[in-house]
Amino acid sequence: MTAGSADGSADGQPEPGLGQPGADAAGDDFVSRVIAVVESVPEGRVMSYGSVAAAVGSLSSRGVGKVMAHAGSELPWWRVVKASGHAPEGHGQRALEHWRAESTPLRTSRTGTVRVDLDRASWWPEFVLGDEAVGTSG
Repeated sequence: MTAGSADGSADGQPEPGLGQPGADAAGDDFVSRVIAVVESVPEGRVMSYGSVAAAVGSLSSRGVGKVMAHAGSELPWWRVVKASGHAPEGHGQRALEHWRAESTPLRTSRTGTVRVDLDRASWWPEFVLGDEAVGTSG
């Protein structure tokens, strides 16, 4: 999150196009780019909210979270995780079922908490979004 920013965006303003009044084409483009990246994540791999934001040329991981909250049920939402590798709040058990079904690399803490092993499961798209080339899978 950017200093002074309540929503995590670079300028302190929420990303437009998330069902807000006054949403414009640029905001709709942000939503469509987030959806395109999330849909491209292969089975068994994940991206963090921040990585999805970076892949679409944004600093707003919270903006990505808002898109996921509005459109996530139609997307492979379990493939977008917190920077710690944990599932979104309240979705841990359902995410774990998906992760196991897809053989996503996992780590289990001594207390039994399960999260994605980001060293082994992180993924990056191999296509261009916006004006910048996006990296390669890894």
